[in-house]
Amino acid sequence: MAKDNHGAVRRVVTGHDAAGRSVIVQDGASPFVLRTTATGPVVTDLWKTFRTPADNSDATEPCGDVTLAPPAGGSVFRVVQFPPDAGYMDGWDEHAAFAAMGHDLAGSATRKGNTVGMHTTASVDYAIVLSGEIWAVMDEGETLLKAGDVLVQRGTSHGWSNRTAAPASVAFVLIDALALPARG
Repeated sequence: MAKDNHGAVRRVVTGHDAAGRSVIVQDGASPFVLRTTATGPVVTDLWKTFRTPADNSDATEPCGDVTLAPPAGGSVFRVVQFPPDAGYMDGWDEHAAFAAMGHDLAGSATRKGNTVGMHTTASVDYAIVLSGEIWAVMDEGETLLKAGDVLVQRGTSHGWSNRTAAPASVAFVLIDALALPARG
């Protein structure tokens, strides 16, 4: 993962020229960034699709506002940089952070032990740890993920906890899915 001095994620996008030859159409830091607070996680969207199969003939920019869930029938590809918990968790307002991504945590159990921001989405999420270490926290249990590890999150209540002194970067592909029935 390439980053500039500000932690930006480089996005290289391919396309076609007027003769139908493959070309690079974009190469630079993705401008679709949401900083949840000055010291909290940074969410960078890299690409979105709005249906399956995706339409590769559409040359318009698909990203816009950073939202937690993928578009209905579509997907989102993003990188999230998680700072160490000790640097932001005590003062982090998870309700405000998730509201900024269009997700209401009302009625959700947003805290499990020291992990804040527990949430559920109607999606299948492929999470790939790019650097660092991060704990995937479930309602029952948790597991440590390290660089190169992959987690498949299937509409479960979950949260993330970086218990180290170094940032962790995780790439996510979120694909729209049917919501699971409410339990409890």
